[in-house]
Amino acid sequence: MKYPIGTQTFSKIIEEGMVYVDKTDLVYQLAQKNICFLCRPRRFGKSLLISTLESYFKGKKELFKGLKIEELEKDWTQYPVFRLDFSNGNFGKREGLVNFIDDSLNYWEMQYGKTTDTDERGKRFLYLIQKAHEKTGHKAVVLIDEYDKPLLDVLMEPMEQENRTVLKEFYGTFKAADEHLRFVLLTGVTKFSQVSVFSGFNQPEDISMKSDFDALCGITKDELVSYFDEEIAAMAEKKKCSKEEMYIRLKKQYDGYHFSEGMTDVFNPFSVLNALNDKKLDDYWFATATPTYLIRLIDRGKTNMQEIVSRQYDKSYFMDYKADVEDPLAMIYQSGYLTIKGYDETRDQYRLDFPNNEVRNGFVTLLANDYCGQRNDPKNLVLDINDMLDECRLDDMRDALSGFFASIPYDANYQEREWSYESHYHYTFYLIFRLLSCYSTFTEKANSRGRADIIVETNDYVYIFEFKLDGTAAEALKQIDDKGYAEPYAADSRKLFKIGVAFSSERRNIAEWSVV
Repeated sequence: MKYPIGTQTFSKIIEEGMVYVDKTDLVYQLAQKNICFLCRPRRFGKSLLISTLESYFKGKKELFKGLKIEELEKDWTQYPVFRLDFSNGNFGKREGLVNFIDDSLNYWEMQYGKTTDTDERGKRFLYLIQKAHEKTGHKAVVLIDEYDKPLLDVLMEPMEQENRTVLKEFYGTFKAADEHLRFVLLTGVTKFSQVSVFSGFNQPEDISMKSDFDALCGITKDELVSYFDEEIAAMAEKKKCSKEEMYIRLKKQYDGYHFSEGMTDVFNPFSVLNALNDKKLDDYWFATATPTYLIRLIDRGKTNMQEIVSRQYDKSYFMDYKADVEDPLAMIYQSGYLTIKGYDETRDQYRLDFPNNEVRNGFVTLLANDYCGQRNDPKNLVLDINDMLDECRLDDMRDALSGFFASIPYDANYQEREWSYESHYHYTFYLIFRLLSCYSTFTEKANSRGRADIIVETNDYVYIFEFKLDGTAAEALKQIDDKGYAEPYAADSRKLFKIGVAFSSERRNIAEWSVV
């Protein structure tokens, strides 16, 4: 099987016999709309979607032979297509954005003619759309890939407003050109506020959280089985495990994305294809880029990830979401580092968390390094804690955690965030325990009477941790009993341990550690 690693051109995938997960029924459904916006994480197939739409609207029927759309489309009309791919530009330099747009306009003007009435980019683009309609007799199609990259490249920098102004003028074309447009699609990683970018034209229909298009990008479990079952069997044979176990490993590592209340499970396509090609599990998606702009936003907003993933959010928050440096949650979600993990239909609320092991391990490690300092990288500590929990070596675990806290410098990041010391030690424990990928780990797990700080479930043991600042381990253990944190495990065959931990703000470390 030839995998389209690094290939996002539909025609090349088809002509060279690469594997193509057929989404063309959804492409046809999308193409019946007018102006749309789709937000998906990077490397999730947005560019391939744009390329597929380009081939469809150019009437290249031969490329779609045997695909689902062949039974749906009868006319195969050839429309004039304007495609703009911002992913290839460098917009951190002054004039970078205007030069990029000018180059595209110059290319299109060689095809359809140039207006001499204005040098304004928006009006030049409007003229081109009108001329394309007149010349071909068909309305124009506009496909814009990674529309937000010119803003993400300069986020929180002086050029951000300059690039916003240029984009607003350019996109303003669509309102005046409405009668000449057959279809418009903008894709991006995040959705910036309508006032700053989209206000210049008729508001696009945001399909990002519409259940009908959950699987438009990415790979579903059914598609994984249908297209890759033999390859997964070969991968399982190489790893000396059953095919069923390999499916479970792939699911834990790469599945878990949900884009609406429909809760359709979606695998990360980039990671899945690379894993099948290499026949090994690795952090392919996370390794391709470091989300430094998100770290800057989290630091600036003094964001506590523990609080973000332990809350419910109204549906309206996501329907009206916008990129906001003061509240980075929307950008973290849209960028793919958090996803919908639960939907309460009664309250119309969502719960967010990390989608899978790949994202959780990579992002939490990045957060921990940023928060605790690079020289306090917790990865080795986490590996040791995994072994200690598996072997029930709780005294060794206490010593390892004490040593880690002792290594954190006095001027730790929490002081810059103006956090209390209680928030600091809770957050540090949170970051460490969220990196435990071998076991089921729950932070702030709620029952009817309260929230347990941390619960870890291994194959043989259940550990319930409760922490107290400037209190006693006995008080922590009492809270476990009073709040009934152990009650859900009453019939569990695994051995249960309650661990009360008292933390001293004066010593800046663990003062008491008691196990029952």
